[in-house]
Amino acid sequence: MTHSKLFMKEVSEIANALSDEGVEKLALSLYEMRESKGRLFILGVGGSAANCSHAVNDFRKLCGIEAYAPTDNVSELTARTNDEGWETVFSQWLMVSQAKENDALLILSVGGGNSEKKVSVNLVKAIDEAKVRGLKIFGIVGRDGGYTKEKGDCVVVIPTVHADRVTPHTEAFQAVVWHCLVSHPILQKNATKW
Repeated sequence: MTHSKLFMKEVSEIANALSDEGVEKLALSLYEMRESKGRLFILGVGGSAANCSHAVNDFRKLCGIEAYAPTDNVSELTARTNDEGWETVFSQWLMVSQAKENDALLILSVGGGNSEKKVSVNLVKAIDEAKVRGLKIFGIVGRDGGYTKEKGDCVVVIPTVHADRVTPHTEAFQAVVWHCLVSHPILQKNATKW
């Protein structure tokens, strides 16, 4: 079997195993957040950071949700990294944004964060800060969901079908899930151009 055929077979397996109940719950949670005039802060690093930027656009434009990604402001991101450290870059950003109980975090991450393994500790600290402030924690994550799954209110975990391809599948399915959300009848307010 070619790599392409195998990869697409795995995509099909993931799509069939993905929890539609989890996605529906996330859609309803986002609807409730929007109705309570909450803001959505979308956090991720690496490839997931790029997904955050695209997701912010879709949630704002298609769903009328006030959404932000701190990774979109590279000047602030790198200044905070330089002056305060990478681990606190998102938690400090939430403080300045005066994140409050009507708001929510949406974590896009392959592993969901893990302090002990020193992986995405900035997400862990952001989740802790959000919890103190009363925010809901949402996620689209891979593997076992990590800290995001442990502390989250509504987290969709992308099923692992092949350990060597967790990252590409998780980051690809982050896009599949958020596109499902922004086209969901309870969330979508504006049609796409095409």
